[in-house]
Amino acid sequence: MSESMKEPNKQRIESVARHISVAARELVNDPRTVGLSVGFTIDGAVLTRHFGEVRRGSGQPPADSTLYEIGSISKTFTALMLAQAELDGKVQSTDDVRLHLREAYPNLEYQGQPVLLWHLISHVSGLPYMLPDKPDLFREPDFEKLPAAIVALLKDYTRDRFLHDLHAVVIEQTPGGAFQYSNAGAMLLGYILEDRYGMSFEQLLRAHIANPSGMHATTSLYPAEASEIASGHGESGRLALALPVSMNAAGGIRSTISDMLRYMARHLDENDPAIELSHRIRWGDPAANGIGLNWQIAHSPGGHRRLWQSGGTFGFSSYCVGYPELGIGMVLLANEFDPGSQGRLESAASTILGFFDA
Repeated sequence: MSESMKEPNKQRIESVARHISVAARELVNDPRTVGLSVGFTIDGAVLTRHFGEVRRGSGQPPADSTLYEIGSISKTFTALMLAQAELDGKVQSTDDVRLHLREAYPNLEYQGQPVLLWHLISHVSGLPYMLPDKPDLFREPDFEKLPAAIVALLKDYTRDRFLHDLHAVVIEQTPGGAFQYSNAGAMLLGYILEDRYGMSFEQLLRAHIANPSGMHATTSLYPAEASEIASGHGESGRLALALPVSMNAAGGIRSTISDMLRYMARHLDENDPAIELSHRIRWGDPAANGIGLNWQIAHSPGGHRRLWQSGGTFGFSSYCVGYPELGIGMVLLANEFDPGSQGRLESAASTILGFFDA
């Protein structure tokens, strides 16, 4: 547990601590839940709370230093790297992706309309869910068997094989026209950013996000200290496989609740040019629901602008949400995944944040 608070916020943050305890206990009472870390920040004040276990039956509770897989929240990191690359003059987010590929890809367009860089991270590129493209895996999937099948597919799936398979992709709709979730798009953007900077994804993560934000535990690699990593669990409660490192740009980042609160605090400051770029709505209806550079952006029941993203891997679920105008951010990290786990985290966050969203 950690708390740091400015005096004007003390009463409010003490109240939200009580709300967190109530909502989290309800989650922990669900037999599927294993462990849970909840973080909250308002105007620089932060609070963390931990529940359950880092591994079922261990008796060891999570802590501020416990690492979780954050799944698709990783895409917001890749998106922020794209925004920074635009500010650095490395790319424009509106560039045709083929300007930054070493081979010709005449297939990455539809009726003369090219796939643009920002399309890749905002799920409107028309690229498939993943490469290698195996759509049958995801039709009525068996969530007990699916992780092993994906790990087997990606075990030796190199960047070169990805780029080879990219030649066979068929874009069947106007890029930028319709939402179609794509991990492949995020992976392609990661490879392009690596090329533009001459750095690995991990190096980009450290240089542009982790080090400047003081997020020293956050990594896209398997950490050396295994004792700091929570064990992931599937719906049945069994230990889950780790997400392959090759998924880094799409879902492979691991972080702690303390680091993720620092990340949320950065996203609450839209005076940061890269943050402002990443929050601009690129697709959808700005008055209702839209997408920035990966961030889902909507107006809350109280009429406040809300940015959010969830994540799920084979054994972890996560949810983060920020209200820039209110200076409020919240992160929930859990070491269990099932088809409803991300929704339960979002519901708990909405209950807690309803205290402020009036």
